[in-house]
Amino acid sequence: MSKKKHVTLNVNGKTEEFLAEPRELLIYTLRERLNITGPHIGCETSHCGACTVTIDGKSVKSCTMFAVQAEGAEITTIEGIGGPDNLHPLQEAFKEHHGLQCGYCTPGMITRATRERGHISDGGACGSAREREYANDGGGGGRCEGGGGMDDRGGG
Repeated sequence: MSKKKHVTLNVNGKTEEFLAEPRELLIYTLRERLNITGPHIGCETSHCGACTVTIDGKSVKSCTMFAVQAEGAEITTIEGIGGPDNLHPLQEAFKEHHGLQCGYCTPGMITRATRERGHISDGGACGSAREREYANDGGGGGRCEGGGGMDDRGGG
């Protein structure tokens, strides 16, 4: 059995400290230990992007990283981008343009798109073809990918 390691993370502006097994994946830390359930466990192969979070300004699939590797990191999840009563402009755009299929992968898509555009805190204009491109390429297209990318007519 591996010796547990002390880990300190800043998640959505809050400092979190805990002991973790060296092999504990960050996605499980977020969901099960910290009760941050926006990032989802999707494909378990790192392809779908449902688990995407922003770590120190970079998009990372949290199913591919151990919690101990994130020591000292600044992590932003969908919960840190906006909430039901205070949607981020990109969340509004997804809502307005029906930019989802079942919705399971939407938090990862939005997290990645906001990071790509630098919109986590600047509140800039969102919902453009560029955001949809970021949401649909490089493993951010979701689990179902049944109907191609999102467009102005809606998801799927």
